Amino acid sequence: MRPIRSVTLSALTAVALVFSASACASEDGSTGDVEEIIIGADLELSGPTADIGNAYSRALELKISQVNESGILGNRKLKLDAKDNRSDSSRSLTNVGAFANNPAVAAIVMGTCAECVSKVADTVKIPTIALAPAGNVVLPIAKRRWIFKVGPNASDNAAALTAEITADRANKKVGVLYTDDAYGKEGLDALTDALGGAGISLDDAALTQKVKPTATTDVSQAMEALLAQDLDAIVVWTLAEQAALAASTAKQQKFAGSLFFDGAAAGDLFLSGQAATNGATMVFTQTMVIDDVIATTPATAARKQWFRDYTAKYGSYYGFSSFAADAVQMVTNALQQSTSLNRESIRSIVETSQFDGLSGPIRITPDNHSGLMPQALTVLVARNGRWRLSTG
Repeated sequence: MRPIRSVTLSALTAVALVFSASACASEDGSTGDVEEIIIGADLELSGPTADIGNAYSRALELKISQVNESGILGNRKLKLDAKDNRSDSSRSLTNVGAFANNPAVAAIVMGTCAECVSKVADTVKIPTIALAPAGNVVLPIAKRRWIFKVGPNASDNAAALTAEITADRANKKVGVLYTDDAYGKEGLDALTDALGGAGISLDDAALTQKVKPTATTDVSQAMEALLAQDLDAIVVWTLAEQAALAASTAKQQKFAGSLFFDGAAAGDLFLSGQAATNGATMVFTQTMVIDDVIATTPATAARKQWFRDYTAKYGSYYGFSSFAADAVQMVTNALQQSTSLNRESIRSIVETSQFDGLSGPIRITPDNHSGLMPQALTVLVARNGRWRLSTG
């Protein structure tokens, strides 16, 4: 009988250990072995827009770490696999192909290069969230059903800028400096329509000047051509470095009018060449100046916490970072609702995403894959070397 009792006790002990392990697992949210889920990132980590690409990479790393620490995905853990595309669309095609061939990759985040997104658009069959400002990265939707966008839209920016420009009735003659790429051309078209509706024409070719997206030497020449037109206001529709150069040229030429920046100029919180930029107006999301905002809602509180976390970890804030964080949140929300890594299932869930993101309210539908709502935009003013919330 002793051997039988011994076996019985051993069995009971084993069962007790199983129940104990299960109890511990339920307490910490784990139900077994950790399942690693990869978010692939195709970013500009070197080259002319590396500052943006690296800001995206930092934001992705921070947000993924926060998701994992929260335990919201149970025994699933996110991992970032970031690859450098060097602003080369052919390299993006290679990077995205490698992600697509890895079954552990649930989604891809792509950086600021619109041409890179367009290069992979016809072949990608994995949920892809583009951080490029150009709206055409998700169009036509019928052919780009796997691609989604986080970030402001040109038409919304143009409408907000027009409202600011026309608030001062002295602004009757307006010029535009824009980048000669997909986003710059979208911006010029949107501004032409919005300003035209307010009675301000851009039909005179001398009122619009284009520059190469990464050029620095020809910015001053283009700005001087605009300044020669005796303008009341100038809209600068470029990335941050070029916007700063444009502002410096305007100051050197003693421009007495107003400078308005599109949201693409939102780089570092603290500005270089602050004396030149001071007084400029920019339309962007509230996160850039969230420390000026009183937290009255959970969404605002979350944005303030993100600003503090990012600043504490990296020393300063970068405007575009919240778009990358919202891309991770979009994937996380889809994974919470999907019991498998079926990419079509994840795509379908992403296509109906609705949440208050760090950038602002995001609403994606089957008819609209660019989800940042217009009300996410606010008016910022450059003051004392940094961006501040406008009080005007």
